[in-house]
Amino acid sequence: MSDLNRRRALSLGVALGLAGAASATPAWAWSPARSVAGTGSGTDPWWVWDDEVDDLVAGLFATGRIPAVNTAMASWVNNRDPLPAGLPAELTAHLQKVNRLPAWADPVKLRRAADFNRRKDTYLFMLYGLGSGIMSTVIPREAKSVYWSAGGADMKDRAAKTFTFGYDLSDLNAFEPSGQFVVTANKTRLVHAAVRHLLPQSPHWTAVADERIPISNGDILITFHSLGTFVHRKLIEWKVPMSAADEEAFLHSWQVAIHLLGVRAEFIPKTWADADAQSAQVLTPLLAPTFEGHELAEDLLGLTAQVDLGVTRGFLNEFVRYVLSDEIGDWLGLRRDYAAAGLIRAGWPAYIAFREGLLPVAPAGFYMFDQFVRALAMLFLNNGKSPTTTPITIPTGNRPGT
Repeated sequence: MSDLNRRRALSLGVALGLAGAASATPAWAWSPARSVAGTGSGTDPWWVWDDEVDDLVAGLFATGRIPAVNTAMASWVNNRDPLPAGLPAELTAHLQKVNRLPAWADPVKLRRAADFNRRKDTYLFMLYGLGSGIMSTVIPREAKSVYWSAGGADMKDRAAKTFTFGYDLSDLNAFEPSGQFVVTANKTRLVHAAVRHLLPQSPHWTAVADERIPISNGDILITFHSLGTFVHRKLIEWKVPMSAADEEAFLHSWQVAIHLLGVRAEFIPKTWADADAQSAQVLTPLLAPTFEGHELAEDLLGLTAQVDLGVTRGFLNEFVRYVLSDEIGDWLGLRRDYAAAGLIRAGWPAYIAFREGLLPVAPAGFYMFDQFVRALAMLFLNNGKSPTTTPITIPTGNRPGT
């Protein structure tokens, strides 16, 4: 990495509240001693996929059973729901093994995480939506995989399904029998396997991809850091009050989440310090603009602008810049609105302070921020139609028309 690029990576890492980076390539140098497993082989996660599930889903494609599986899974929503009767025997056998929490999951921490999510949902919605959601468009591998897959052609539906993952994880009963996250994670794991089967068949994706198979364990770790690690660092930067137990519980919910997506325990960070160290290797150095990412960002911000949030597109652009950095805003070509920028930089910290009981009187603009957050939170839930769930189905092809 050149000195200039090294400085850019370090600067961007600071802007995002993440540790700086030492390399421009995802060479794996993170010790498994820092994982929840505490040990491991030192295998590079970019060469680890989900072999058993990938073989299973490939078999379903080969025998034309994906549509029937989607039909059968439609009624499977809550964690306590029995497995659908119409599933192929091999899929049922797989789900019987994985449709449960890992032995190391701590129910006390998971319940505390759920309460933390409830108490901090305002900030989580903003950071997941206008932070992590837009950051995904400058993660080149993710942007290319999303754009050339079926979901990239209908970003409203794709965003709804992505938002469902975070919404179910943040739900008060996420890991309880009445919650939905365990089922959501298992359906998402099947979707990932389908994308790994389909995208290598796309000449458009293979022409731009620097990996032969998408969504490795390394790619899922990148997504985790663009969500969990990024949000944790931003909450600290925004001076949102959190106890040590809250922070630990929030991390634990993400540890369990990425386990359910098929990430090996030797790759899952044990503490936030371990997560920050891993993020410095696998996220910040890889952020960059792409054609696909620019198109996806425009689609996502355009969706938000369709809803009457009481704000302008300039406000949206400036909030993205405020959360992510001006450098990323420039990559995405987000036009400046300096009046909105001033309002956000002065108003958002005051909004947080009032919500946390640190200001006795609501600041100017409080109602606008409050309505904006609430509208954004509901925007993508089943295209704004459902307050409870968004159906997740296994795709049967890549981006239409390609």
